[in-house]
Amino acid sequence: MPDVAVVGSGPNGLAAAAVMARAGLSVEVFEAAQSIGGGTRTSELMQPGHFHDVCSAVHPMALASPFFRAFELPRRIDLITPEVSFGSPLDGGRAALAYTSLDRTAAGLGRDGPAYRRLMEPLVRNIDDVMDFTQNQLLRIPRNPLVALAYGLRTLEQGTSMWNVRFREQYAPALLSGVAAHAVSHLPSLAASGAGLMLGALGHAAGWPIPRRGSATIAAALADDIRAHGGTIHTGTPIDRLEQLPATRATLLDVAPRGLVDMAGDSLPGHYRRALEAFRYGNGSCKVDFILSGPVPWQAPELADAGTVHVGGTRAELARSENEVSAGRHPEQPYVLVAQPSRFDPSRAPGARHTLWTYCHVPAGSTKDMTKEITAQLERFAPGFSDLVVESHAITAAQLSQYNRNYIGGDFSAGIMDVRGLVQKPVASPVPWRTPLLGVYLCSSSTPPGPGVTGMPGLHAATYALKDIFKLPVPGLGIG
Repeated sequence: MPDVAVVGSGPNGLAAAAVMARAGLSVEVFEAAQSIGGGTRTSELMQPGHFHDVCSAVHPMALASPFFRAFELPRRIDLITPEVSFGSPLDGGRAALAYTSLDRTAAGLGRDGPAYRRLMEPLVRNIDDVMDFTQNQLLRIPRNPLVALAYGLRTLEQGTSMWNVRFREQYAPALLSGVAAHAVSHLPSLAASGAGLMLGALGHAAGWPIPRRGSATIAAALADDIRAHGGTIHTGTPIDRLEQLPATRATLLDVAPRGLVDMAGDSLPGHYRRALEAFRYGNGSCKVDFILSGPVPWQAPELADAGTVHVGGTRAELARSENEVSAGRHPEQPYVLVAQPSRFDPSRAPGARHTLWTYCHVPAGSTKDMTKEITAQLERFAPGFSDLVVESHAITAAQLSQYNRNYIGGDFSAGIMDVRGLVQKPVASPVPWRTPLLGVYLCSSSTPPGPGVTGMPGLHAATYALKDIFKLPVPGLGIG
């Protein structure tokens, strides 16, 4: 029998399995789908030769996550880092651009350039300490309290009604709101502000890379490492009850809290079960992929160099869109996240064609296809876009929850992003990855540090499993 069973082959489950296998333990991974990857799958959704990332496409954490840094991910796969990390179009052919260079970014933000630099520079300069603070459990003393304080004060400013105090024009606020809205939360809010500042600082410190040949290469690199250290991966093997697993000393679950309740049944203590049942999930997303006959014709042509474009207009417009979703409504002019990987990676589409990745936020469980609204927003800032569409493919929030059991109601963050949700992941505890069941640990995005392709929930869960069960240290994760 194996020493360790891991359920789920998303990036967190695979990270946990890689750590345990490198510690010299026998590991078996069980994946319900026919392919590994979870949020890092790449597929030919519509036509042969056109490759679309089914969930995540751009990876700010690939160069900065403590797990992926130790794993030396850039030595294992080819990461393309656009010079413009992200951008926000405004009406009239204008755009705000976040270059990897903070200096160049500030220079392009008009009168608000110096204010934007003062906001971001301490975080960019101390990015390792920011990552230490944000990628671990909040109930701990940070490694650098002064940096944590600077980050906290900026989060408070940008997450409250004070968010426009330092700015006079539209460019910098639109840029900051575009990245903050990744959190699927009302704006302004502390959770969205904290996530946005961290992601924005990464855009200037290391950039937002795109994996050549798709996000599936991240899962493949992890799987290769697991197998190289003796681990086994089973696909097409759903686990509905813990009793289906082989007898092991440790079980690590890359599942949402609802999944653990279903798998454990009456074996969970009542208080813990009730806490998991009360765990709150956020709103969902509608994802629309396009095949285009040419590149997106942005009215602001410099947006073609951006790896990610946050479409929605001014800060006020972005806030209105996200707040409509928070109120349970579908916005007529949604905030749309856009990436055109084929602009940087020709392997994604043949000839002169391009693949375009988009999604917008919708109420939880929504069955509405937002293709029309997303297309209209793109047409607004890229006139002629509709004429380039060869084919499109939509996945509603309800369909996302069917695609991945962890995406409850289409919430691929696997938990609501607010202050309470940041502490109760899934319960308020110094070690939230540890469950009351002996040897059973949660390692999904429902545990700290939360969503994103970071591998960190898997690393944290594996660290405690090694300590508690096997009395082993965390092994080295680098090549060689």
